[in-house]
Amino acid sequence: MKSPMTTLCYIEKDGKYLMMHRVKKEHDINEGKWIGVGGHFEQGESPEECLLREVKEETGLTLTSWRFRGIVTFSADGSPTEYMCLYTADAFTGTLEEDCREGILRWVPKEEVGTLSLWEGDRVFLDLLTRDAPFFSLKLVYEHDCLTECVLDGQSKHLPLTENE
Repeated sequence: MKSPMTTLCYIEKDGKYLMMHRVKKEHDINEGKWIGVGGHFEQGESPEECLLREVKEETGLTLTSWRFRGIVTFSADGSPTEYMCLYTADAFTGTLEEDCREGILRWVPKEEVGTLSLWEGDRVFLDLLTRDAPFFSLKLVYEHDCLTECVLDGQSKHLPLTENE
């Protein structure tokens, strides 16, 4: 059984995020979406160990500088609750291996990320990252792949979110 704990990282370089277009993995809940890189914890791993392993497995890169930005709780009908440790990273070594088993990796200018096929909740935390929000706790509730509730630091937010929330 997969761990309910995951990591997700947005690696930054030259005003771009490394994004993965999830088009290769069978039975993928993220099929067709663009997301950062990461995955499920393995037995005994800390968030940082999971982050470093997943980034290395999916990209070939070794992170040398990263920041824990928040925790995201996903609740979706018919699925177990997932708790995601969200990171950004701004330094790494190695060469990007674009042949990832789960999707296609591309550097996307940050201002263009919003034009991609994203989960609605990802837009919420990407906005928080862009605004350099302090460490946050975000709960996203989905019904039939539609975001129905968003709770930021214990405060419900109206959907769709506005710039002022």
